[in-house]
Amino acid sequence: MAGIRTFTKAQVASLIASGVDFSVSWLLVNQLQVPYLAGGVTGTICGGVTHFLLSRNWAFSAQEKKWTGQLSRYIPVWIGNLILNASGMWFLKSVVGLPFWPAKIATAIGIAVFYNYVLQKRFVFK
Repeated sequence: MAGIRTFTKAQVASLIASGVDFSVSWLLVNQLQVPYLAGGVTGTICGGVTHFLLSRNWAFSAQEKKWTGQLSRYIPVWIGNLILNASGMWFLKSVVGLPFWPAKIATAIGIAVFYNYVLQKRFVFK
């Protein structure tokens, strides 16, 4: 039961972080006319900071461990996340021809399911 609760909390933390990511991206791309890749990456950075804080303090309840150690493990995982997000957005928009938002959403969902949760639980906040 604890595993399901942790998984659910991690998914809620990811949804909140995605909300921050998408809000910042929308503001930059749609309102300020920043190029889609720069706006999308900036949103991903803001979402990453949000995700680390929520995951550490709530989803994985890992406050008793040193945040510096967690951060040193989170950063390489997050850099992989950033590279996968930027590459996925670029590929789906530029090669496949999807509009920006479907490309960003599809990329975010794929990475959340197949990359983020497993590495956060087993490596970053173990």
